[in-house]
Amino acid sequence: MDSRSNRPDIAEPEHHAAEITAPPKLPPATPRKALFMIAVVVLALVAGAVITMLMRIHSSRVLARETERESVPTVAVIHPTSEKPDEELVLPGSLLAFEESPIYARTNGYLLHWYKDIGSRVTKGELLADIDTPEVDQELMQARATRQQILAQMDLAKINSDRYLSLRTTDSVSQQEADQQASGYQQAKANLDANDANVRRLEELEAFKHVYAPFSGVLTKRNVDPGALINAGGTGKELFDMARVDPLRVYVSVPQSYAPAIKNGMEAWVTLQELPGQKFRGTVARTAESIDPTTRTLLTEVDVPNKDGRLLPGSFGEVHFRPGISGQKVTLPVNTMLFRQEGPRVAVVGSDNKVQLRPITIGRDYGSTLEILGGVDVKDQVVINPADSLEEGQQVNIAPANQGGNPS
Repeated sequence: MDSRSNRPDIAEPEHHAAEITAPPKLPPATPRKALFMIAVVVLALVAGAVITMLMRIHSSRVLARETERESVPTVAVIHPTSEKPDEELVLPGSLLAFEESPIYARTNGYLLHWYKDIGSRVTKGELLADIDTPEVDQELMQARATRQQILAQMDLAKINSDRYLSLRTTDSVSQQEADQQASGYQQAKANLDANDANVRRLEELEAFKHVYAPFSGVLTKRNVDPGALINAGGTGKELFDMARVDPLRVYVSVPQSYAPAIKNGMEAWVTLQELPGQKFRGTVARTAESIDPTTRTLLTEVDVPNKDGRLLPGSFGEVHFRPGISGQKVTLPVNTMLFRQEGPRVAVVGSDNKVQLRPITIGRDYGSTLEILGGVDVKDQVVINPADSLEEGQQVNIAPANQGGNPS
């Protein structure tokens, strides 16, 4: 028995059940208030949808702008560097023969013998080769024999015509018979004239069996050997190539900026790399009097005497024009060049940020830079390290100056 049960000062704890308080009763909302709350909720949902849609449209536009900006290549550009004009203008030139002509046969046959080989200097009218023409010889013999027959027939026709004219005076023959005999004589004379023309033609062909030099010069090619079949005219095989090498024509393309200073009769000097220290004096003979729209250059011919034959046609040289020629000289780094099938190009960015592929004329090579004789100006924006994929009219972005700029 628990000892605490007998103690009167300790009371037993009382246990009470938990009471749940009911929520207060709210009065029902009025219909107007309910509609207002529904409208607020709907407007909130619509506003949220509109905001979400606008955010998506904005994000889409930002993404499109970023994509478009990323698709346009960014290029670094520089301006061509202006240099002080040289005391003389030096341009590349091509040395060509003053006259050059292929020599063909004028008759058919076989090459009998050639007398001059390549490198031979010949004078006008000198014999170069002989051609054996057996067919032409036979035709000429036949034509001459036919002429003798026609001549005999003409003599007989003349005798008959004279006889009938005499008989006509005594009315022994009719006028018609006399006229027929006279007509036969005239026809025989016409046949003789036609045959004489054929004989002369064959005699001229016979003369063509000897091939002569058309002008004084040097033989640069010989394309046939004895026994080769020869056909007349340009469709046949070329016998020789002949060139007149004194003087020589030197053709040079002068940039547009220097063109006004080039005059007929002005002095020029030609130099060749294989003949260092030697200058050959020449004279400006003529110009094209027109600027080539593709290269913006003036085609100029300089005639250079070549009596000793030291200058060879087909060579490449440099033409030095007299001092005092003014003109703008610009240079570009070699890494601005584009090599296309049409020739060297540079990519120039216009004011509309579109690429222009311009042809240029290259002067001297300084190693890291090139002298540009035509095609660009100091104000042009030229692309550095252009990609081979750059096309005419392509849109580009220009890099800031601190990312591109002129190379040091």
